[in-house]
Amino acid sequence: MAESIRSAADSGAAQDANAVYALGSSQDESARLLRQADELAADSAALLDRAGLRPGQSAIDLGCGPRGILELLAERVAPDGRVVGLDADPAHAAMAAEFTAARELAGVKIMTGDAMRTGLPSGSFDLVHARTLLINVPEPAELVAEMVRLARPGGRVAALEPDCEYWMCYPPHPAYARLSEIFPVVFCRNGADHAIGRRVPELFREAGLEDVGVEARVQMYPPGNSRRTIRLDLVRSMRAQVLEMELAGEAELDELDAAARAHLADPHTVVVSALSFMAWGRKPA
Repeated sequence: MAESIRSAADSGAAQDANAVYALGSSQDESARLLRQADELAADSAALLDRAGLRPGQSAIDLGCGPRGILELLAERVAPDGRVVGLDADPAHAAMAAEFTAARELAGVKIMTGDAMRTGLPSGSFDLVHARTLLINVPEPAELVAEMVRLARPGGRVAALEPDCEYWMCYPPHPAYARLSEIFPVVFCRNGADHAIGRRVPELFREAGLEDVGVEARVQMYPPGNSRRTIRLDLVRSMRAQVLEMELAGEAELDELDAAARAHLADPHTVVVSALSFMAWGRKPA
């Protein structure tokens, strides 16, 4: 069975990385990340097409969580390539190791460490990838610099990041609108940028990448799709912080959540997700 191991980054750095993760650590958040792997698989596969990952190459999935895109990477580099999944949360790294073993993914190693300071050798990978990771860190330029450092000369850096300013439902509903007001305030409390998606191409260029490409996508989710309630789920996952910041009380949050979910359960309600920005670039040879 695959095991998760420590990277060269020390455990204190990993703990610091967990401390700034806006959505916290819980069973619900882990379950959401597992669902997200399926929900974003098509966009991630399209991004790998743009990045041109090939058999025999090497790739790292930074902030892989309990699953990330490990199987997508393993499929692309098979049979002789290698994949590393790295996450700061030891519980998520252990889940990723279990997932890798259950799927019998060859050439995949899971590591625990801080994506900002991996401690891995420079130029180690043909592709350095992150998904919904830049949105969670207060200094995204530092993370991009580490991604570029890890890429070999001529290698690729790729990211899939949301831009959460334009989430909407129609007809509008006051409970959804109120939760949408709360979300950016609590999410950005540690310095994260909930609208990071639009900035990623610029961050890539400023880090020295060439041939930077970008594509934006938007999805409409039908009733029953778990991402239809993603904004409500994210606020729910940060409930303790909402209360601590006195943005709303217990009773109000319960009422808002129930009313907004009832509205989104109506099949006539149109729900549009955040924009998803796919960005990729090449490290100069």
